[in-house]
Amino acid sequence: MNEESNNSSEPSLLKKIGRAFSSNPTSSDEVADMLRSAENESIIDSSVLQIMEGALKVADLQAREIMIPRSRMRVIEDDFTLEQILDLVIESQHSRFPVVGESSDDVLGILLAKELLPLLLSGAESFNLKSLLRPATIIPESKRLNILLQEFREHRYHMAIVVDEYGGVSGLLTIEDILEEIVGEIEDETDEHEPEQIRATSDNQFQVEAITEISSFNEFFDVGLADDEFDTVGGLVVHAFGRLPDIGEITSIENFDFKVIAGDNRKITLLEVTKNPV
Repeated sequence: MNEESNNSSEPSLLKKIGRAFSSNPTSSDEVADMLRSAENESIIDSSVLQIMEGALKVADLQAREIMIPRSRMRVIEDDFTLEQILDLVIESQHSRFPVVGESSDDVLGILLAKELLPLLLSGAESFNLKSLLRPATIIPESKRLNILLQEFREHRYHMAIVVDEYGGVSGLLTIEDILEEIVGEIEDETDEHEPEQIRATSDNQFQVEAITEISSFNEFFDVGLADDEFDTVGGLVVHAFGRLPDIGEITSIENFDFKVIAGDNRKITLLEVTKNPV
């Protein structure tokens, strides 16, 4: 009697599902609405909803929208010594690296960090970088992420180089980047939280990493610095100087003063930015 009473007073799981999905969806937005209704009905929990919504989002995204931009790629040049490569591997803690030739657009292949382990025993005299390279997978910026994820799984590779319509390298994507769009950020014990790229040091002064995207700079300061020619603040500043500036040099762009406070003979890495009154 109690069992019959419970059955009549509480909707069965099947009825709940039927009520949540009582009409046929005609768009991904309607599917998302149904999933949120299913969560409200306690048919699925919030973590399942997050994954399902992430999967729907990935189906609508292209490679250009989540790729690591060229300015932030960690690459190995084909004339690097074994010591230089090991320093980069240890410092970045990445497992895969694009190897480039004469320019960043000349991608020769992908180096897996684990391929270097035998060399630690046999010695640098047997080191031949090109013999260790695996073929690089090249994809267009317009590649849809759901298709790319399927190709990652089928062909068992984990990194793809993204190129623009002219064949120039735009950035790179890994299988982890796509999975993080679905399930959220994936961290392991070696991950470190990256410092903020723009940090206030006083009311009108800021430290800005040179690799900061101009779009991020514009959003932070609510301005409109041009980003049609350059992707990063560092690129914009070097262009303003017309050369690679020395430490301590200052240039002005619109109502900002940019002072170079860190860099080397190949690039600038850190800027002190002063926002002047309008």
